[in-house]
Amino acid sequence: MNKLSVFDELRQNAYPGRGIVIGRSKDGKKAVTAYFIMGRSENSRNRVFVEDGEGIRTQAFDPAKLEDPSLIIYAPVRVLGNKTIVTNGDQTDTIYDGMDRQLTFEQSLRVREFEPDPPNYTPRISGIMHVENGKYSYAMSILKSANGDPSACNRYTFAYNNAIAGEGRFIHTYARNENPLPSFEGEPKWVDIPDMDIDTFTNEIWTSLNEDNKVSLFVRYIDIETGKYESRIVNKNK
Repeated sequence: MNKLSVFDELRQNAYPGRGIVIGRSKDGKKAVTAYFIMGRSENSRNRVFVEDGEGIRTQAFDPAKLEDPSLIIYAPVRVLGNKTIVTNGDQTDTIYDGMDRQLTFEQSLRVREFEPDPPNYTPRISGIMHVENGKYSYAMSILKSANGDPSACNRYTFAYNNAIAGEGRFIHTYARNENPLPSFEGEPKWVDIPDMDIDTFTNEIWTSLNEDNKVSLFVRYIDIETGKYESRIVNKNK
């Protein structure tokens, strides 16, 4: 596997859908995550990210135009103690509640499947970052249909212990922009986490996303020694 540029990956794909990047800064001091959403329909594009406690939630930009909130209004990011949960749907709450009951990340997701949105059957992608006492590990998950067959759900979990400085993983919902939309394939992409401050990294991801389809972006840098964090939100709708 070759290490990729997340910026190049985004520039080359007009519609990766929703995506999660998790990794470690080049200097080793920060746990890094980014989550973006895109949309092709008016309903999907009618969204913004807003702060919600230590996390974020999606919100209709124009409530009058909101058609079906079931798959577009949710909390993508929540914090449970020293764990930061990032997902592309309401399974954020499922993971939060499960881990609060001492279930593992993987166990918490066993009650969930891909999204009920034929013919795409959008995968549920999730990530969890564990920062404690100067140590940092993370895991990612994808729940997807069996090559477009909704009668079966394929479940994959990838764990990255002792996250390595200057690299991360990138997972997104759709492999490419087709109809129906094909699901992401393989393990999360191995990507470079460049030597950038949070504002530069945020700007580079945002400008790499397709101008017509991008909707919102969230980025967080967590200090691995102290657990303190700083975040950025960018919304196309203003």
